[in-house]
Amino acid sequence: MRVIVVGGGIVGASAAFHLASKGVSTTLVDRGHPGQATAAGAGIVFPWPFPWSTPQLREFQLRAAAHYPALMADLAADGETTGYDVVGGLSVSTDTSAADRDFELVRSLAAEPGYEGLGEVARLAPGEPTRRFPLLPPDYQGTSVAGMARVDGRQASAALVNAAEKRGIRRLNADAELIGEQGRVRGVRVGGEEHPADAVIVAGGAWSARLLAPFGVRVPVFPVRGQITHFAAPGQLTRDWPCVRLGERDHYLLTFPPNRIVTGGTREPEAGFDYRVTGAGLHQVLTDAIDILPGLAEATVLETRVGFRPGSRDGLPILGTVGELPGVVVATGLGAEGLTLGPYQGVVAARLAMGEEAETDLVPFRPDREVPDAVG
Repeated sequence: MRVIVVGGGIVGASAAFHLASKGVSTTLVDRGHPGQATAAGAGIVFPWPFPWSTPQLREFQLRAAAHYPALMADLAADGETTGYDVVGGLSVSTDTSAADRDFELVRSLAAEPGYEGLGEVARLAPGEPTRRFPLLPPDYQGTSVAGMARVDGRQASAALVNAAEKRGIRRLNADAELIGEQGRVRGVRVGGEEHPADAVIVAGGAWSARLLAPFGVRVPVFPVRGQITHFAAPGQLTRDWPCVRLGERDHYLLTFPPNRIVTGGTREPEAGFDYRVTGAGLHQVLTDAIDILPGLAEATVLETRVGFRPGSRDGLPILGTVGELPGVVVATGLGAEGLTLGPYQGVVAARLAMGEEAETDLVPFRPDREVPDAVG
């Protein structure tokens, strides 16, 4: 069997790795578009569903949560550096009532089947979050979740591709165009050369819709630009600092060694594929970051990354086959949760390409589903 995967982000890399691990002849085609979401994403990993998740999404997330650490362990055993670390997480607030509600919610989740990976959940008194994340102001309190993790998207996707190459995949660094015959996708065209396949996985992130458009398939995915700034904190060793969620601010923080700090980015659904760091975007990111962590005023600005998250118009993943166009599997639409849910989405896409059944109901995620137009 021959399968071509279009897109080398976390979803496509995962699909290619799992296909190769099953002995499938696999080609990975990736243009390396500036603004790939995997390369720009912050990297907080919290795949577990909340009570308000739909039943279908809940099952998908629980399976993703179980799959993630096992996959990362397999890659590490294969000699790959994944950039994945379980550092724990904090949900913090300056309001005692809000902090109590967060604690009760997470504690109740941790007691349910499928949430074992959350680990120990503890209530933190005022000042305790600062001890664990020293740049936080001392008036924060909250909840700690031992099982929360971070991942470097660039390292994780590279690890998957490297491991796949060890298992014999072929890589092409170029644009791809789907080719069809008699109402079926038969492969891709790259640089004027046709490459036949039994199945093609379209995992092109926010660019996925362009690949299906010539066949009259309207995939409900669109780019959501995000600008996200990385800082270096002189004199701090941030390797073991936890991820932080500030619920009252709808903001997040995380770190990477040796002293890198990443704060929440912009969400710009009307920017299209405009790959720029803008004055307004940078002002928003810096203002929010320094307002939350005043100590960042003296930090070094290392870089501002721009990424195009693949948003879906109804907020659900886009995953599955296309009813009127056999031979293609589409896997995209994870929005800001690409680095969290992407590895498992890639596994499901690989199974579908091999003609296997998915473990969960994919009907709500159908790529050719009808959804209303939305901003973006």
